[in-house]
Amino acid sequence: MKIHHLKPAPGSRKSRTRKGRGESAGKGKTAGRGMKGTKARGQVPAGFEGGQLPLQRRLPKIGGFTNPNRVEYRTVNVGELERAFADGTSVGPDELHAAGLVRKGDAPVKVLGDGELSRALTVRAHAFSGSARRKIDEAGGSAEQLSREATGRR
Repeated sequence: MKIHHLKPAPGSRKSRTRKGRGESAGKGKTAGRGMKGTKARGQVPAGFEGGQLPLQRRLPKIGGFTNPNRVEYRTVNVGELERAFADGTSVGPDELHAAGLVRKGDAPVKVLGDGELSRALTVRAHAFSGSARRKIDEAGGSAEQLSREATGRR
């Protein structure tokens, strides 16, 4: 047996239907398109609604959604706290703003874990990443979470 002797099993391959080739072919006359009408005469574009303004033109071009309750945090890395504050200092949003690490004093502050911390600091912020909290605790400090109502913002 050679590769050119191989052929599909009998009945596994079916020839395609040749439409519009006479009644004896089984798909003559209307060729499976039914009687009269636009779909029998030619193809209708996808999304065509009979002259009504199509859905894709009725909807606005640029979609999306703006969450009205989104909280925009000011971020500070643990490495920046290491450089800016001395050992044993209590650090809060006001001290971060005074040191120039946070721009807006009224915005909630989140501490992130980039960098190393070797000093014991008491850090007060509105949110902490897991790695930041771990690094502050390992350095002998503490991480105190403030409520967001304290900022006067949502």
